[in-house]
Amino acid sequence: MSDFEKNSSSIGDYRDVQLNNQSSYNSNKKEKQIDLLDDRTFEQENDSNSEFGEVKRSLKARQISMIAIGGTIGTGLFISTGGTLADAGPVSALISFLFMTTLAFSVTQSLGEMATLIPVSGSFTQFVTRWCSPALGAANGWNYWFSWAITFSLELSVVGQVIQRWTDAVPLAAWIAIFFVILTVFNLFPVKYYGEVEFWIASLKVIFVFIWLIYAFIMVCGAGKTGPIGFRYWRNPGPWGPGILVSSNINTARFLGWLSSLINAAFTFQGTELVGISAGESSNPRKTVPSAIRKVLFRILVFYVLCMLFIGLLVPYDDPKLAGNDGTYTASSPFIIAIQNCGTKGLPDVYNAVILVTIISAANSNVYCGSRILYGLAQSGVAPKFFKFTSKQGVPIVAVLFTAAFGSLGFLATSSQGNNAFNWLLNITATSGLIAWGWISFTHIRFMNILKSRNISRDSLPFKARWCPVNAYYACITIFILVFVQGFSVFWDFNATDFFTAYVSVILFVACYIVFHFIFNGKKSMSVRSLLIPLDECDIDSGVREIDEMEWEEEEPKNLWDKFWNLIA
Repeated sequence: MSDFEKNSSSIGDYRDVQLNNQSSYNSNKKEKQIDLLDDRTFEQENDSNSEFGEVKRSLKARQISMIAIGGTIGTGLFISTGGTLADAGPVSALISFLFMTTLAFSVTQSLGEMATLIPVSGSFTQFVTRWCSPALGAANGWNYWFSWAITFSLELSVVGQVIQRWTDAVPLAAWIAIFFVILTVFNLFPVKYYGEVEFWIASLKVIFVFIWLIYAFIMVCGAGKTGPIGFRYWRNPGPWGPGILVSSNINTARFLGWLSSLINAAFTFQGTELVGISAGESSNPRKTVPSAIRKVLFRILVFYVLCMLFIGLLVPYDDPKLAGNDGTYTASSPFIIAIQNCGTKGLPDVYNAVILVTIISAANSNVYCGSRILYGLAQSGVAPKFFKFTSKQGVPIVAVLFTAAFGSLGFLATSSQGNNAFNWLLNITATSGLIAWGWISFTHIRFMNILKSRNISRDSLPFKARWCPVNAYYACITIFILVFVQGFSVFWDFNATDFFTAYVSVILFVACYIVFHFIFNGKKSMSVRSLLIPLDECDIDSGVREIDEMEWEEEEPKNLWDKFWNLIA
């Protein structure tokens, strides 16, 4: 057993021994003169900070915890679950959600181990650059950023459509413009204000999801106009759904329906990785990030799996309202359809308001996350330096404005011609998040191999991912399989337009990787070592000592209210 393993009871021990283990690595690195990593990718943080400033660690534990929760409750849960139910039926949809729970748990565990040790802004987008290659880091980071920027435009275009349930007096373009300005300006305020607003909005979403679960349980037991429902809809129309694409074989059709629901669930679960993005601005990342990561499994089981269970009990998969034919955006929400079927008046409007708040919250998070990803990419040397510029309050202003500018694409949704282009762009966002999940797991595998090569025990880390490396390999392989099969339906009636629409994210990622590979490697592009950074040259030291040497001020709860949130967070 190494000296490090014998003395791994504290982070201070980790720092001291890590420096000893890396002494030979650092000298070896100097001898090899890896100019790309030294000059372009890993610039001196002190120089960059003095010139551009840096983000502030102002997010409190309760805010980090609620941001993590808010990332798992969005329009995917409130709206997209209706399509999942219609294609697969209640049991297949529930199985899909349970399956995706295992993947989400694995990914967040991997992210938690890395982001707790090195809590930097942009999180895993920087880790891919450090431990895989600058080209992979750039391709993954820019694709992931683009998915947030385009999703921001989607949320803006949807806000007006939700409000149209009550009135259409104000045109859609006006709502897009109003919220575009409000959300852009708000993201220019210090992060502590973002954290506080997201805290209360996430709290509101959590409260109403719990209320709906209690309501659903009461309705299933017979409080609604339909009487006791129980498992009525699992018997008629049935548990498995009609299936898709194949009419000659019901079993094949149902399997394809399940596969479609699995892919829809994968997109619905995206956002669970947001806790890693916010790690760079956490007031005490060594405490708050692990705490938030440990609660991910509980949150998913409650907010996704339980909701999917009750949706399948209260809404038959052949309910015509799931198609959303009345023209309003929230018409196909299974939450609202369940309330309507049970005959509770007034409550559908309440949940329409909840969905509206959820969309505004999501749009706000889109700008925040996108800007921090850009900031992290600039820190890693795979994005222009000016994205590192911050205000005195620690807000990356250029990154915020550049990300928010893409919200103007939401105006495309106001015309039929523009809407086609807009829908094509949205297909990029769907798979980009899944690709990012895959690289989180792959990077964690690399991270564990780096530690092993330097005789550093994972037991000494501030947070150790459970059941790894098996968990990381499972998630990595499964996620990349999903990336490639997610467009399977285009092969039933193949045409080039549908194929590129389904796989544009994959094509864009590969194209970006090839371009960045030649940019960063030049004449060395054809060498094997340019594909992945050798383990002994990977940087796992930058950012660790700075965090270890910080003194975290813990605010003791002063009253019952503070004690309550201290317990929750």
